[in-house]
Amino acid sequence: MKKYFYSILIMVFAWAFIYSFSEANAKKTSDSIAAVSSTGFYDLCIPKLNGADRLCMKDFKGKYVLCVNVASECGYTPQYAELQKLADTYKDKLVVVGFPCNQFLGQEPGTATEIQQFCTKNYGITFPLTEKIEVKGNGKHLVYQWLTEKALNGQMDVKIGWNFNKILVDPNGNWLKHFSSNVKPMSEEIISLLK
Repeated sequence: MKKYFYSILIMVFAWAFIYSFSEANAKKTSDSIAAVSSTGFYDLCIPKLNGADRLCMKDFKGKYVLCVNVASECGYTPQYAELQKLADTYKDKLVVVGFPCNQFLGQEPGTATEIQQFCTKNYGITFPLTEKIEVKGNGKHLVYQWLTEKALNGQMDVKIGWNFNKILVDPNGNWLKHFSSNVKPMSEEIISLLK
């Protein structure tokens, strides 16, 4: 009888613990969404890759912003060259922002210094890179919450399924279009929206 009593007692405590944990997570998620839902694109900031400076989207008012989740060891990594070319060609009307992410088969394992050196040495990257972030799941950064959730951007839910997805924001800070990894940065599909 004692064993039965203790088993029930343990089950009750386990249930109470799981319930309180799930309630805390639900509150945390809803608080996070509530904080972002009243936030526009230009209200968002993120640390730069160097960790010392912040990149604020309001600094890009009046320009298109192409947000790309990047990685150094991916089959799409050579797109860095075209991203730089796109940034250079349309520098008067476009800013490319790279968001290093290690969520897809660990293809961005490096430190901030290693990522910066790789990008500079191999592709001459001069466009801004942010700190390494998560672009999906529970740890999704606030910038990517806004970029990928219709409830926040007002346009579309987007699933980031791989490295080098691209999301274009217009010069007024409005969500414009999502491009999958296989859409090249210098493709007519992207360039036609910049003209």
